[in-house]
Amino acid sequence: MTIRDAGPDDWAAIWPFFRQITAAGDTFTYPVDLGRDEARGWWLLPAPDRTVVAVEEASGRIVGTAKMNRNQAGPGSHIASASYMVDPAHGGRGVGRTLVEDSIAWARAAGYRGMQFNAVAATNTHAVRLYERLGFRVVGTVPGAFCHPVEGYADLHVMFLAL
Repeated sequence: MTIRDAGPDDWAAIWPFFRQITAAGDTFTYPVDLGRDEARGWWLLPAPDRTVVAVEEASGRIVGTAKMNRNQAGPGSHIASASYMVDPAHGGRGVGRTLVEDSIAWARAAGYRGMQFNAVAATNTHAVRLYERLGFRVVGTVPGAFCHPVEGYADLHVMFLAL
């Protein structure tokens, strides 16, 4: 698998699994009915932010994507953030881990002092476990801040990694 910067033409391959993931409403705080054009603007970020795709080498298929950006403006601009999506048909194959590792390397190279995830659903146990294995820790939890479609009101974690 290779990670490369996403281009405008990649949206056609990202959108189907982006839509599937957001419509499920069980991991992202995005609207479940987010439209294609609006979603594109939320995900494909201009420099100095970065959006990448994970490409399966054998097939050339895009199997995941990540967007990386500063977490806040002004006095908070020294902390990075990122979001990740893996095509559900390719889960459990290391795509997510590779994307997270790439985003950490990007943040370090860009001079960020840390990386913060503002809204990790506690019910997204695979993501929480992966982030913790890569050194992130839960620094705060907002009780009941995520409305999971099956679990009901669940906690949202704020997770942080010092760089």
